[in-house]
Amino acid sequence: MAEEIVNRVANSKLKVIDLEDFYPEGRRILFDIKDWLLEGLVLREKEFRAYVSDHDWTQYQDTYVALHCSTEAIVPDWAYMLISIQLQNIAKLSIVGNLEQLESIIYTDIISNLEVASYEDLPVIIKGCSNKPVPANALILLSQKLKPIAKSIMFGEACSAVPLYKKKRK
Repeated sequence: MAEEIVNRVANSKLKVIDLEDFYPEGRRILFDIKDWLLEGLVLREKEFRAYVSDHDWTQYQDTYVALHCSTEAIVPDWAYMLISIQLQNIAKLSIVGNLEQLESIIYTDIISNLEVASYEDLPVIIKGCSNKPVPANALILLSQKLKPIAKSIMFGEACSAVPLYKKKRK
């Protein structure tokens, strides 16, 4: 008679957090303003304001937008602010930076609002592999948020987790 296989991980108190589960839907857009600059380098206020005014902002409905300039131009802060004001109430979020910075800011907000009380005094694994772009910064923020309450923190998969932290016994 074969011995029954028991899933010890499923029967343990071990909690797994997969940040991919919190990934918010919505297209990510890298908005390059270089085409709105004279020769991609000089911002001329009147022309720039005209581009902003005439642009169809509705195409960014429910998206996440990273504003940047891919040239060596020195772009004044107000230019990004002007675009961001247009995106307000259309895009879910707009930032100045690249797509990696955008994901980091999205996850910073998610983790700051994440309720972690259910992980108190429990061993926690922060899942490592994901199919969605979970930034390394999010993993750091989550581990810092869990440290004061979790019994232990590990990274990876239950079968091969890397121990990161274990609360000292009192």
